[in-house]
Amino acid sequence: MAQPRILILGAPGAGKGTQSAKITEEFDVDHITTGDALRGNKDMDISDMDTEYDTPREYMDRGELVPDAVVNAIVEEALSQADGFVLDGYPRNLEQAEELEDMTDLDLALMLDVGEEELVDRLTGRRVCSECGTNYHVEYDQPEEEGVCDECGGELIQRDDDTEETVRDRLEVYHENTEPVIEHYEEQGDLERVDGERAPDEVWADVKATIEDAA
Repeated sequence: MAQPRILILGAPGAGKGTQSAKITEEFDVDHITTGDALRGNKDMDISDMDTEYDTPREYMDRGELVPDAVVNAIVEEALSQADGFVLDGYPRNLEQAEELEDMTDLDLALMLDVGEEELVDRLTGRRVCSECGTNYHVEYDQPEEEGVCDECGGELIQRDDDTEETVRDRLEVYHENTEPVIEHYEEQGDLERVDGERAPDEVWADVKATIEDAA
C-alpha cells in the first residue's frame, strides 16, 4: 500500500493524538500538527507575504496569533516534504479546508465521533505533571500514587483550561468553527466516521480497517 494521506478530525479529547501515533507507526507516515509545523518552520521567510513580521517566530515570540495565510504556507511546506501523513489540527475552518484542497489530494478524512458529555469527562479528568508535563487521567490513566507523577515524582495538577466551564467553552468554539469543515468533507463523500467512545484499542482496530479500505 502506498503511504496514505489522512486528515484526522475530532473535538478536543476525542483521541486524535492517540490514534495519530498509531497511524504513523503502522503506515510509516508523518504526523503533521499545526503546532509542530509552526515550530519546525518558525524561521521561514515570509517577507513576500505582506505580513507585519518577516518570520513566524516574531509572532510566536510576542505571543501573537500567526495569520491564517502564514499557517497555510507552513502547512503546505510540511505536506510537501511528506510522502504520506496524518494531518491533525488543520483545517480549523472552511477557508482552511478550501486551501488544503489546493495543497494536496487526501485519501481519507477520518472523523472520531465522541459525545459531548464523554468529551467533558475526558478533559476535566486530565491531570498533568507540573514538572515534566506527562499526562494522566483520574479514571482512565491513573498514576501509581495519587497526585504524583510516575516519571519524575512531580505534582499532578489540573490545567486552567481543563475546568468544566473552560472545556465547554472550548467545545462550543470547536463546534462553531469545525462543523462546516465536517459537513464539507461529508458532502464530498470523503468523510469516514469512527465511534471514538470505545477503548483505544477497539477504536484503533476500526481506524486501521477504515484506512486500509480507503487507501
